[in-house]
Amino acid sequence: MNYLLDAHTHTLVSGHAYSTIREMAVSAKAHGLSLLGITEHAPTMPGTCHEFYFQNLKIIDKKDYDVPLLFGSELNIQDECGTVDLSAATMAMLDYNIASLHPPCIRLLTKEESTQAILAVIQNPLIHIIGHLDDGRFPIDYDIVAKAAKEYHTLLELNNSSLLPTSFRCNARDNDKAMLDACVRYGTKIILNSDAHVDSQVGQHDMSYALIQELGFPEDLIVNSSIEDFLSFTSQR
Repeated sequence: MNYLLDAHTHTLVSGHAYSTIREMAVSAKAHGLSLLGITEHAPTMPGTCHEFYFQNLKIIDKKDYDVPLLFGSELNIQDECGTVDLSAATMAMLDYNIASLHPPCIRLLTKEESTQAILAVIQNPLIHIIGHLDDGRFPIDYDIVAKAAKEYHTLLELNNSSLLPTSFRCNARDNDKAMLDACVRYGTKIILNSDAHVDSQVGQHDMSYALIQELGFPEDLIVNSSIEDFLSFTSQR
């Protein structure tokens, strides 16, 4: 499979990442990508940037880099109601938005609460991708979520970083398998993302690819091989 894009990456602006925009773009080209998405952590993540940063991204020429860029955010889900930490006006200024559960930004939730939170953000038309749904600290009913994601035209993410031996997410591999099984049942599309926090990780999908090969996951449910397919999710929302 030809992977053309990586839509979940962070630069040093996120506070616990280590490369610049230009360094990430250089690495994206070296790894054969045709499109790179930069998605800094939204403001409630400790050490990240202010909302003003996202509002000012308009000053950057996204075509002035080694590969074309898109600018989004990785929103932090705040509660079981699906509250996130950028205003709707700021989110609408960005190319797309990812929403994720992060322990520094929300208390640990029950399976019912976690699932309700994800359902709420899936229904938010300004959110296009649900990030790393594989952390066992936030148990999820994958059948309910995959069905809703299909209905609302939202992408579910298979996060390569979660599958690395250094990952701090709990039981990620088994949870990803359960998510992927549910996506097959409902025909829900996914996106493979690196979640790179340093330039050398850009475009790294090796752990994710090994898992989808093992499971025989259908390639037509993966958007990474088509820029047009990915952009249809950002435009139709």
